[in-house]
Order: sequence, then C-alpha cells, then structure tokens
Amino acid sequence: MREQFTEMMKASMKSGDKPRLATVRMIMAALKDRDIEARTTGKPLGNEEILALLQKMIKSRQESADIYANAGRPELEAQERGEIAIISEFLPKQMTEEEVKAAVAAAITETGAASMKDMGKVVASLRAKFAGQMDFGKASGVVKSLLAG
Repeated sequence: MREQFTEMMKASMKSGDKPRLATVRMIMAALKDRDIEARTTGKPLGNEEILALLQKMIKSRQESADIYANAGRPELEAQERGEIAIISEFLPKQMTEEEVKAAVAAAITETGAASMKDMGKVVASLRAKFAGQMDFGKASGVVKSLLAG
C-alpha cells in the first residue's frame, strides 16, 4: 500500500492536482506518525493497520463535513468530502448490508458464539477477515441483534 501512496503522490505532482496531492501527503504524514509510534513495539505496520488508519481518517472527515454542513460552510464541507473520496480510493470495496449480515452470521457459526458474552470473539473474527471492507461500528450492531435475538 505504501507504494500506492507514493505513486499517487507522483502522479498528482505531475498532473498538478493540488487537492489530491495535499490529501496523499496528509495520508503519508499520518502513516509516518504511526510508524514512529510503532517503533516502540518493533513491529512495522501491516496493511490491516494502514486500512484501519484510513478508515479512521475517513470517519474524522465525515464528522467534520457534517459539522461544516450544520454551520453553513459549504466550501469547507466540500473540501472534507473531497478528501473522503480520495482516501476511499485506497480502501477495498465496502461490503453491502446484506454481505455484512451474512459475514456476521458466518462468524457467529464459526466461533460458536451463543450469547452476548461471545460478542468480542465474533467482532475479532470479523476484523481479522474483513479489515477495511466493513464499518465495524455497524457490524457490532448486527452482531448484537443476532446474538440477542
């Protein structure tokens, strides 16, 4: 994934696409910060951690865009939404609600979960298999409803 960021940055520089260039540089800066944090563990960041970082960045920008929309600042909202679109290009295709429900049901069966006590095992299994492909906040709601019902 790191090569993708570098290639995107080079292409943005050549084409003069300043918003894309700024966003890719922001991603690379956040990644460098995480690399520095990871030095203490001695374990480099893998693609799953990078995907989690990108999802966190998207969530942050989504919240900012909503705030700007409520505050009547459409130009800042548009900038945040543009950054979301660029960051999303690096993520794998997101799962639909039906696919999430099917994956949750399979994970419940696979882990042998029977009650709400087992919710952590199910979510951990989903994170291992579907990092970057689903919103785990929504997925945990599906897990709760299936385990409770």
